[in-house]
Amino acid sequence: MKIESSGKAYVPTPAQDTRSQAVRGKAETQGGSESVQISPMASLMRKAETAISSTPEVNRQRVDEIRQAISEGRFKVDASRIADGLIDSVREMLGSRG
Repeated sequence: MKIESSGKAYVPTPAQDTRSQAVRGKAETQGGSESVQISPMASLMRKAETAISSTPEVNRQRVDEIRQAISEGRFKVDASRIADGLIDSVREMLGSRG
């Protein structure tokens, strides 16, 4: 089966418009405009997305401080602190599964 496009958009004639008279009348009395209300939660989500997108992923100043400390031999690795952090992360992940 071959489908050909005429390149023209389909626009229903008034006889083909299946919307009810009440809906058409309401749209016509409003000048054809529609309004949308966004919930407060959606507004908060939009603000959060904006804040997150404007926050840099890397704290350049902290990276430079650590790089300087490594080059000067002042940077010390605290293995117990790293281990505690890993354990806390695993506990958090396991707790969120349940």
